[in-house]
Amino acid sequence: MTNASVPRKALLWLATGALAAGLVACDSDSGGANTAEESAGGQRAASSGHPNIVWVLTDDLSSDLVDYMPHVKAMEKNGMSFSNYTVTDSLCCPSRSSLFTGKFPHNTGVFTNMPPDGGFGTFHEKGNEDKTFATALKKQGYRTAMMGKYLNGYEPDMTVNGEKNYVPPGWDEWDVAGNGYKEYDYTLNQNGRTVDHGHDPEDYLTDVVNEKGQDFIEDSVKEKKPFVLDISTFAPHGPATPAPQDENTYQDLELPRPAAFDKTPTDAPQWLTDKKSFTPQQIKKITKTYRKRVRAVQAVDRMIGDLQEKLEKEGVYDDTVFAFASDNGFHMGQYRLMPGKQTAFDTDVNVPLVVTGPGVERGATTGAIASNIDICPTFTELGGGSPDPAADGRSLVPLLKGDTPKDWPRTALVEHHGPTTSAKDPDKPGKGSGNPPSYEALRTDRYTYVAYENGSHEYYDRSKDPDMLHNVYAQLSSDTKKQLASQTEKLTDCKGAEECGAAARAD
Repeated sequence: MTNASVPRKALLWLATGALAAGLVACDSDSGGANTAEESAGGQRAASSGHPNIVWVLTDDLSSDLVDYMPHVKAMEKNGMSFSNYTVTDSLCCPSRSSLFTGKFPHNTGVFTNMPPDGGFGTFHEKGNEDKTFATALKKQGYRTAMMGKYLNGYEPDMTVNGEKNYVPPGWDEWDVAGNGYKEYDYTLNQNGRTVDHGHDPEDYLTDVVNEKGQDFIEDSVKEKKPFVLDISTFAPHGPATPAPQDENTYQDLELPRPAAFDKTPTDAPQWLTDKKSFTPQQIKKITKTYRKRVRAVQAVDRMIGDLQEKLEKEGVYDDTVFAFASDNGFHMGQYRLMPGKQTAFDTDVNVPLVVTGPGVERGATTGAIASNIDICPTFTELGGGSPDPAADGRSLVPLLKGDTPKDWPRTALVEHHGPTTSAKDPDKPGKGSGNPPSYEALRTDRYTYVAYENGSHEYYDRSKDPDMLHNVYAQLSSDTKKQLASQTEKLTDCKGAEECGAAARAD
């Protein structure tokens, strides 16, 4: 596979944004019916020059794994990286809910992986499935595909509202697993038909969705329709099972030991105090986990290369926006925590986002604040729609062009409900991995502020303390503390792009 560069093309797809005026983005009450309005929208989209979209979302991938993904590194050279991309929670289901809808957890109603305040059931009951980037782009005439992992609690054979083997609205192609974490011995819902997969090499889940993704691209090109392909891998989420050809790789890889490794912050919150230094056995366990995670992402990186190669073969690479990210990060020994997530540290909430495509600045990095609530508005605008004002985020298209609007948000919000205790939750923290109580956090390009429901606080001045090892909240002035509390309250109560944008600009 040769890494193709992305040419600087005329921004036809940006200039034609008014083409779909009146069509609602990130918000659709259509379940995918082929209405006359949608047929007309399809004809317009097919001839408008709006780009195809390929979205590769990983599970629990932290920034330290990117160095072992050469195709992602090539994307960084060929496109734009977001250094301040923050997720709304360092937990799978609430983060993915924000990605699909463009809304904060307090507006999706999804705060955890399981009912009563999370999981697929809550996402569905709150009506979120009718207001995703899939339903918005389908209105614009796009072919839409979802492959891999959807939301915690979704099962391929489940019956929802009388529909057996339920497929959510907005998706033309649906190839989704339930419990696919082991990469083998899972069931796929393939467009309303369940198909069991075993433990043979050809059943490896990341490779299966890789092939299906390539088939979807080919079929879409044959139909001469723009498309959006969402491939969400289970990798490198534990148990981080590698593809067969990667099982014996990276056997001697050394464990990174960044500045925060085996250290706790000064004036740490109660849940993080009294952590003892790692034993040799614990370091051995962390090292083993790290090597498994590196092995697991090799198939993901190959998939990215294969999809890019397929786009080139079909002659649509230059007309495709290709984006890569993770639903949340992962700490590996930082702050004396065993491997895990759910904290407000950058290891867990600040994750990679890399975008290539027509009109996207090449080899650029933006420090502008971005969040996963911005993905749905972005995809919708790329597809010719108008971002729904009811979504809390806003389109990243100006940033992709190299322009940061003067009114751009300066603060990202993180909302977390904890501690996680259910044994049925695949993200229940392991011993010593960190299981914080509920909190809200603000993250800017300079600082991180955390307010716990038990009354404790953290404030890290990352401009001076990038490793977040010194909690200086006690040293802040009373006015600063009041301002932080006020902004947090406004953000956790906000609804819609205008209100949430105004609250996010206060600094």
